[in-house]
Amino acid sequence: VAWIKKMFELERAGHGGTLDPKVTGVLPVALANATKVIGNVIHTIKEYVMVIQLHTPVDNERLREVLRYFTGVIYQRPPLRSSVKRVIRTRRIHYIDLLEHSDRYVLVRVGCEAGTYMRKLAHDIGLLLGVGAHMRELRRTRTGPYKEDETLVRMQEVSEALYLWRNKGDERYLRKIILPVETAIAHLPKIIIRDTAVDAVAHGAHLAVPGIVRLTKDVALNKTVAIL
Repeated sequence: VAWIKKMFELERAGHGGTLDPKVTGVLPVALANATKVIGNVIHTIKEYVMVIQLHTPVDNERLREVLRYFTGVIYQRPPLRSSVKRVIRTRRIHYIDLLEHSDRYVLVRVGCEAGTYMRKLAHDIGLLLGVGAHMRELRRTRTGPYKEDETLVRMQEVSEALYLWRNKGDERYLRKIILPVETAIAHLPKIIIRDTAVDAVAHGAHLAVPGIVRLTKDVALNKTVAIL
């Protein structure tokens, strides 16, 4: 994020969900005023591809059986090297797909709630198998609406796109890299309001029915919504 701020000559930039050292993959970065909405991305579903190294080989059927135990709500205590208080908490695992299993190496795809520790998940899978295990490699393939095979770009590509825009006036590549701020709220329920209601709402007024043009079906009590 510090590099991107420097490259774009911005005062503000922020990211949507920390990546641990040596973990690769998707890290959404918000530029300038978009930092105000990046918080909505931090708490969305995350997807990882992880290599687990078992300390002793196990058969495939036993492995699948144990992985099923970890689907749904699980208990986790954050690892020693973490930025949060080490208290037991619950996190939801939406799915664990076994992609490959060879000897002591297991490749899985995990969809989970934000704040789930993959390193701890690998360790706990090893405990339940009775053989011990640790995380060998990890890549984040999705953060909310941002997916590796759709929106991922490397820093080198950002640098080249900036060069073409500044030196040749070609903004095509920059437009592919910088997405509209609306993508950060793509997953939220939406309320479309009238032009005449915008000023009042922006100054803290409650939104009343006459100011609403339409809304999506998933708007519900106590839910965060996007007003457009």
